[in-house]
Amino acid sequence: MNPRVVRVRPRASYRLEITFSNGEVGLYDCRPLLDFGVFQELRDLVYFNQVSAAGGTVVWPHEQDICPDTLYADSQKVRPPRPRTLSKPRGSPRRRQTARAGPSSPAVLRGPRVGS
Repeated sequence: MNPRVVRVRPRASYRLEITFSNGEVGLYDCRPLLDFGVFQELRDLVYFNQVSAAGGTVVWPHEQDICPDTLYADSQKVRPPRPRTLSKPRGSPRRRQTARAGPSSPAVLRGPRVGS
């Protein structure tokens, strides 16, 4: 499975700057789509600029979307994927401190003393 879209920014000339889940950034040219059915609405730049990332791909308000595999395969990569690093083991886990009710704590309810 190819990486999925995590961020998208509209650019000039009907291009999208896409950040993929592996850290790679690519430019995708939407111009070839503008003559086809539902994508004709994207010719309106105000509408085109309403693109967002959702569900691992790019979407517009009237539900146009583009297959994430197509976006990855056909985008011109401008930044390579970030290198994979092994996570370092952390030291011993810290104990979480919890508040405890004590004599000066407001959590202690005081009432009349019995037997005094």
